[in-house]
Amino acid sequence: MNSELTSSIINNMVTATLMLDDGLIIRYANPAAEQLFSQSSKRIVDHPLSQLIQHASLDLALLTQPLQSGQSVTDSDVTFVVDGKPLMLEVTVSPLSCQAPHSNKKALMLLVEMRKIDQQRRLSQELNQHAQQQAAKLLVRGLAHEIKNPLGGLRGAAQLLEKMLPEPELTEYTQIIIEQADRLRVLVDRLLGPQKPGQKKSENLHLILEKVRQLVELDINADVRIERDYDPSLPDILMDTDQVEQAMLNIVSNAAQILSNQPQGIITIRTRTVHQANIHGQRHKLAARIEIIDNGPGIPSELQDTLFYPMVSGREGGTGLGLSISQNLIDQHHGKIDVESWPGHTIFTIYLPI
Repeated sequence: MNSELTSSIINNMVTATLMLDDGLIIRYANPAAEQLFSQSSKRIVDHPLSQLIQHASLDLALLTQPLQSGQSVTDSDVTFVVDGKPLMLEVTVSPLSCQAPHSNKKALMLLVEMRKIDQQRRLSQELNQHAQQQAAKLLVRGLAHEIKNPLGGLRGAAQLLEKMLPEPELTEYTQIIIEQADRLRVLVDRLLGPQKPGQKKSENLHLILEKVRQLVELDINADVRIERDYDPSLPDILMDTDQVEQAMLNIVSNAAQILSNQPQGIITIRTRTVHQANIHGQRHKLAARIEIIDNGPGIPSELQDTLFYPMVSGREGGTGLGLSISQNLIDQHHGKIDVESWPGHTIFTIYLPI
């Protein structure tokens, strides 16, 4: 097949396609790639791929593997951040022997094909992840219930023993047992969390967010500031105000703690209305979208899929319960929490049906 025909085929492909050399320098971009990255080929050709992508969920150096193996590789769940916006893609990289630019010699290049993951597939992934999180929560709650019964017996036995001890100084040991049993009881109660929403009433969401902001600002240092971007047209929402406040407070407090050692930390709280929102497979005509954005170091990629599991924390000294409780509370309001994160940008998005 001659080079002109090959070039014509790639130019007319609907799949976004790049050709890279062994240094991951872009040597060609077809029109579909220009559209995907919202850049003309003149602006990206002869530039490193890393210059086009602000953050990638995979190590870009792995893209060169087909040059050594001679085999194509595919990753069906890749996120590229371009101009501050995440692109969810299926990426296939293949070795390609072709004429080197500005030379008559043959060179081994990389053909990179990128396909956007369609909405149905994203929804399927979201539902699977939600089901896994729910299963993990049920497992933890089952264990917590099993722990509560012997814990009560342990505490009661320590109290009876304390009354029978002949010397008062020996009660020091029974007090340790009772204190540690109480500490475990508090942890178990937090793991179980509220099982259902309390009394719901129609409330202005911005009043709740303002209360959360004021509470967090009491603890943050002077280098961290909270910015607000509220949609004044947002209608009142039927909810348990205490539970929604707790859910928001956990997320904003987490962001504030992560930014505590970072100069010029910014937390942005943004609200918008969303029409025809899809929440866990159910379509809602109208929903509130609350975004909590920070410019911290980001969440490690290995934690992002399990972030809402109980006892999982990316912060030193964290209990891993705050986000799990937040998700439980939002679930009880038929909402959901999404998270996107890369270095310098983390956004928690909460959807609440109106």
